[in-house]
Amino acid sequence: MFVAQKIDTQDKAGFYRELLAQAEGLLHGEADAIANAANLSALIYDAVPELNWAGFYFLKTPGELVLGPFQGKVACVRIPVGKGVCGSAVKEARSMLVPDVHDFPGHIACDAASRSELVVPLMRDGKVFGVLDLDSPVPGRFTADDQNGFEALAALYVAASEA
Repeated sequence: MFVAQKIDTQDKAGFYRELLAQAEGLLHGEADAIANAANLSALIYDAVPELNWAGFYFLKTPGELVLGPFQGKVACVRIPVGKGVCGSAVKEARSMLVPDVHDFPGHIACDAASRSELVVPLMRDGKVFGVLDLDSPVPGRFTADDQNGFEALAALYVAASEA
């Protein structure tokens, strides 16, 4: 049985190394994409401080993301590609780090308490099929170190999960 361990948050690089190691243990031997998304969002939400939402959206059609497993308050169910931070990450096929969502044109406010956001595209064979989305009530919560850490977690999720 997997048991998450408390991780020291003082050293950000060390924090993400340990979080990645725990995620590897959690996902090891499981290929179901939904089960892995559910468990990974729970691990992230439990381990990462100052989050109010952590979860996944998946492309169900070429033009629309649909809500997947998550932790936090209820969320927007459908997001058009190219709209909001999540839809922009899909359209541009790149991570989006937004220090203050009020400064992001077209931000979709699923939770009015969210102030900063980090979205990492999930890619397989060069094509985006979803996103890992993280929201915080703290402006400027996410840094380049956080982006690197979550990009590594997203890559692990993609590698562990079946297409």
